[in-house]
Amino acid sequence: MILLTFDIGGTFVKYSRWNNGLAGGTNKFKTPQTYNELKEKMQNVLDVFEEKFDGIAISAPGVYNPETREIGGISAVPYIHDFPIVDDLEKTFNLPVSIENDANCAGLCEKNIGVAQNYDNVACLVLGTGVGGSLFLNGSLYRGSANRGGEFGLTKNKTSNILSQSGTIVKVTDKYKAITDITLSGEEIYKLYSEGDQLATELINNMYDDLALFIYNLQVTLDLELVVIGGGVSAQEGFADALKIRVQDLLEKEGVADFMVEIKSSQYKNDANLIGAATAFELEHQ
Repeated sequence: MILLTFDIGGTFVKYSRWNNGLAGGTNKFKTPQTYNELKEKMQNVLDVFEEKFDGIAISAPGVYNPETREIGGISAVPYIHDFPIVDDLEKTFNLPVSIENDANCAGLCEKNIGVAQNYDNVACLVLGTGVGGSLFLNGSLYRGSANRGGEFGLTKNKTSNILSQSGTIVKVTDKYKAITDITLSGEEIYKLYSEGDQLATELINNMYDDLALFIYNLQVTLDLELVVIGGGVSAQEGFADALKIRVQDLLEKEGVADFMVEIKSSQYKNDANLIGAATAFELEHQ
């Protein structure tokens, strides 16, 4: 099955040709300001490839409802919400189209061909600007009663901040700038952390602690086998291990060390959304 896959983000739209794998690497264009411009850009990509595709597979933000074929909720790309977008895209391109939530796509990728493929009960945390997530229970994607399963970024910690405000390196860099008026990348913050910088160490440890507390609560609730950490920061050496130590400590303090869950970084990193979009299409059209 040959597909054209898109991953719609707030800043860029990534795309690739899929033929039992991402064929020819990935490309991207700046996320358009309007829906019509988005369709024009997608058509341009179709024209460039000059071949017959079996369909278009899309990873997108928001809450996708497969029954109404609409994207609900809110996101950084508001013009894709609250209308039957799949119907419109199929009419526009005269091809079958599938859409899946971006965090679900990341999870589907890891569950089908990545680090989670041999596990039945899995949570996937995607750490970007905020925190996205997906759940697999008894081997199947858990959507929830209103297709909102896995909204991990909205959970609150002991300070009443939601996880998306405290559990990502993006927010760490924002806090560092607010305190010092110095703009640093995530990589630069981690370099300071490795060098023992006091502020960087405090901020990153707070991030780890909040993520670990969330995983602890998730684990004692669901008794998972595996938690997958996705997003660009998952490539940081030692990230998963830092979380393992903290989760284990929390469990041991309550005398339930045997509740410990495996924690692994994602295998497919930034390509997971595109691969998962293709997986979702194939599952829908098999």
